Amino acid sequence: MMAQLVAGDEGMTPDFAEPAGEAALASADSISWRVFRNPVSLYIGGITAVLMEFAEPRVRSGVWDHTSFRTDPLKRMRRTGLAAMVTVYGARSVSERMIKSVNRMHDRITGHTPDGTPYRASDPELLRWVHATALFGFMEAYDRFVVPLTDEERDRFVGEGVPAARLYGAVHPPENALELQRLFNDMLPRLEPSEIVRDFLGIMKRLPLFPWYLRPLSDRLVRAAIACLPAPVCAVLQLQGERPLSALDARMIRCLGRLLDRLPLASMPSGRACVRLGLPADWLNHR
Repeated sequence: MMAQLVAGDEGMTPDFAEPAGEAALASADSISWRVFRNPVSLYIGGITAVLMEFAEPRVRSGVWDHTSFRTDPLKRMRRTGLAAMVTVYGARSVSERMIKSVNRMHDRITGHTPDGTPYRASDPELLRWVHATALFGFMEAYDRFVVPLTDEERDRFVGEGVPAARLYGAVHPPENALELQRLFNDMLPRLEPSEIVRDFLGIMKRLPLFPWYLRPLSDRLVRAAIACLPAPVCAVLQLQGERPLSALDARMIRCLGRLLDRLPLASMPSGRACVRLGLPADWLNHR
């Protein structure tokens, strides 16, 4: 599952063990290195983040009109997953180079929402919203379905994202959980429902990420992502009527998340990044 989420195009996946000794944007003992190594929090949190992004009409139009979500959602998810891995675990020189490439791509993306509102993907305000929704989605999914986070850990996690957010061009990114909540409150009047959200949920439920015998898991993970949404955003998106995640399903997903959190995953970005820093590949398992 993890490999499916972070595979890049052929020849595009970096070796996270190189260059030896070079630090990442976030330190190895960060909350970020714990959260982003878990496939369950990545998958659920990524869906939660996109649902929140799609509540903002300019972001929604930019993603839906200028990416391959509709035609090749798995490829799009892999590229996004790889970008997240490079941002968190990649050597700083590698992540900065990748972020500059993403920023150049954003500079070329402009358009109008269906009501005629202009947008550009490099808008610092929109980049702040995308950054904030990603922070919240991954943090909430890890907290609910892997290991609960303390208030201090949630503050640390949000603060750890600031350097990357600024490199991506976001202005005044939230530095703690309270600032994140204030941003959500400020943005709430600008959010709106859309049929595109329903289309996206349908795509995620049909995504061939799992072998056939695990396909029912897709629907449960999507419902877990909806459960992670802040209640006001869920109401704006009109998703309260979605079939809720049962207590049994939540417990099953939590068991899966905790199981995967104990696996070494030595060949994955987190393990290779530990090797780059002279640590054992399974170092994160013993923290």
